Parts: sequence; structure tokens; C-alpha cells
Amino acid sequence: MEYRQVGRSGLVVSEFGFGAATFGGRGEFFGAWGDTDVVAARRLVDLCLDAGVTLFDTADVYSDGASEEVLGAALRGRRDRVVLSTKAALPIGAGPSDRGTSRTRLINAVDAALRRLDTDWIDLFQLHAFDAATPLDEVTDTLDVLVRSGKVRYTGVSNFSGWQLMSSLSTADRRNAPRHVAHQVYYSLIGRDYEWELMPLAAAEGVGAIVWSPLGWGRLTGRIRRDAPLPPTSRLHSTADAGPPVDDEHLYTVVDALDHVAEETGHTVAQVALNWLSRRPTVSSVIIGARNDSQLLDNLGAAGWSLTTEQVRYLDDASAVEAPYPYFPYRRQEGFALLNPPTV
Repeated sequence: MEYRQVGRSGLVVSEFGFGAATFGGRGEFFGAWGDTDVVAARRLVDLCLDAGVTLFDTADVYSDGASEEVLGAALRGRRDRVVLSTKAALPIGAGPSDRGTSRTRLINAVDAALRRLDTDWIDLFQLHAFDAATPLDEVTDTLDVLVRSGKVRYTGVSNFSGWQLMSSLSTADRRNAPRHVAHQVYYSLIGRDYEWELMPLAAAEGVGAIVWSPLGWGRLTGRIRRDAPLPPTSRLHSTADAGPPVDDEHLYTVVDALDHVAEETGHTVAQVALNWLSRRPTVSSVIIGARNDSQLLDNLGAAGWSLTTEQVRYLDDASAVEAPYPYFPYRRQEGFALLNPPTV
């Protein structure tokens, strides 16, 4: 297992982290992901720690807070060994203070997370979405207070656009407050939009990517095949519409390429997909999840080895799509490309 700084901060995390969205199992949506209880969660945490995983990620919205409760109980007695990350901003109730990133919402969210996680501090607290209704000065000042109080050590964001992240960073600079060090993003071999704007911004501003759904919402596990039905246990049956979109033919082209590289390397399709992703520019950690021991151990098998330059290029080519405006001129036309060489 490799260990990396998150962006240009002093926070160090394992190249693969564990996502606890499968913990708790409350509600129809998260119940489809998994219903891991404390006993099973403790076993998964044991396997992660044995493999060198230090980053554990959750959110208040996961199973109505049950994910944080289960993760906190599973980590009891070894809190000092891990980097604990949680998120808030998405709605957790019907009240006006149950959503967003107002001062009231953030302070309440952190205090509630500390109780559920059974800890005195959160290593990385991330804004789960951009709140256009709350002034950035208020958000920034509130996060500054939480950091100064010791309840939060580092801050980050999740699912921000480029202008939203840059505005947040500029506001922190203007108010002499801590900058966001992490951006939790969707990025996978079948979802490379992160590369167009957010990756160059992360490289320029020193923000590390914490990747969610690195297997494309469960599509790159090796069980999804052309002209074959979905596996009976796939969460895609009930959650596909909520996940990142992908064209079926593009998916199957990428899976074919993964099959080829998996055969060459002797690793599984999922391990190849995760290994490719973990070595992309600006990526600090890749969040993996699992409902059981076998899934977790397979995903952890992505660490400790490297694809060849040729294999990386093969996967790059198979997964490439046309860049959207205004980026396609920089890929297609020589004059544009000379002004702004590609990041990857």
C-alpha cells in the first residue's frame, strides 16, 4: 500500500480508502447498497487495516446516519490508526436547516457526526454539495471556526464544478482561512470527465482527488458483460438511474479492454480498473467499498503492482471520448494544443 499527501497539504492517506456507504442499510436506496452491521463492519475494518488502509470515508446522508454509527463502533479502540472522513450538505430531513452549508447546518452536522462516529475529531470534513443559497464568506468562516476548535482538521468538497471550487479557494485566501485540500469526485475508466477541467485545477491549486465509485457504479466489476443479464445481486437493478450515466457500447468497449489487460497481468478486471485509476495525476486516494470479505479482498488486490506503460496507453485509448466544448479544440487543433498542452 502506498501513502500519499492529499494535494499540497500535510494530510497523508492510503492510496486506497474504504467507503462505508454499505454500512447501516437504512432506507430503500442505501439498503440496496448493503446492510453491513457492526460485527461484519469490524471484520471489514480488520481486513483494511491489515492491508494498510488508513482512510475511512462516510457521510451523514448514508443510511440516515447509520453508516457513521456503524463505522464509529467498528473503529472503536483503533481511532488513532485511521484518517476519518465524513461529509454533510445533502438533505437529511424536511426542515430548512436539514440541508445545505449554512453556519447552523455545518455546526450541527459536525457535532452530530462526532457523536455518531464516537470521536473527538474529524480528520477530513467535506461539503457534500455546493450550496448556492449560502454566501461563501459564511461557509468559509464557519469551517475556519470548526478547524480552530479542533473538531475538524482538514476540509474538502465533493461534486463541485470548477468555478465552485475555485470560488471557494479564492474566498479562503481572501479571508485568510484554511483552504480545501481535497475534492471527492466521480472518476473511472468509463467516466473521465474529471480530466477536462477539475484535474488541471487540482494540479494548479494543490487539491487532491478522493475518488468515489471508481468501478463506474458497479459496472467495472467484471460481472457486467455484453449480451448478458445483470447479475442477480447487482445494485444496478434498483440504483442505476441514480448513478453516473454511460453509453452501453462504450461500457462494453472498456470492459473488453479490461479483459485483455486482466489476462495479460493475471489480475481481475476490477483490480486492473482500480490500479489504472490510482496512478492518475492528482489522485490521492481511491475509495473502494464492499459488502463482504471476498469483494474487499479482490479490490485490495489492486495495490502493490503497476500496469506497464503500454497497458496504460491501451486502456487510455479504449476509454477515451470526445472532449466537450471548450476543450475539444485543445485536443484536435495544433495551434490550441501548443498553447495548452494536455495534462494527461
